[in-house]
Amino acid sequence: MARTYHLTIATQQGSCFDGEVASLRAPGADGYFGVLPRHAPMIAQLGVGELAVKLPDQSRNRFAISGGICEISEKGVIVLADACEEAEQIDLARAEAAAERARKRLQEARANSEIHAARAEMALLRALNRLKIAGKFQSAP
Repeated sequence: MARTYHLTIATQQGSCFDGEVASLRAPGADGYFGVLPRHAPMIAQLGVGELAVKLPDQSRNRFAISGGICEISEKGVIVLADACEEAEQIDLARAEAAAERARKRLQEARANSEIHAARAEMALLRALNRLKIAGKFQSAP
């Protein structure tokens, strides 16, 4: 019985991860879901959140992702994310600046009909997710 499976995480910019894993936990559009070896085939829409990967040696990798799709098949799992950053690669200052810009845009959207509030809310959600994931990484022992 297989104890691992192959996982590929990619964006339009390139590969974020490619290797064997023991499990993953992903932010589905309707909530988080987990994938263990021999999972039934499926395709899921992804939302904004943390994609957590457990490696065969029981260590963990964490990624901040924003949208995309996840395909689970007999050959393995492919995550095609709109955006993906490994926790240790997140630039906190850049993420904080993005969150501040998004907050300002959201305030302006309430006063100015030219700016779309939903777009500003998504930008804020993505920035806060990156800060949350980076914070988890930095506080982990």
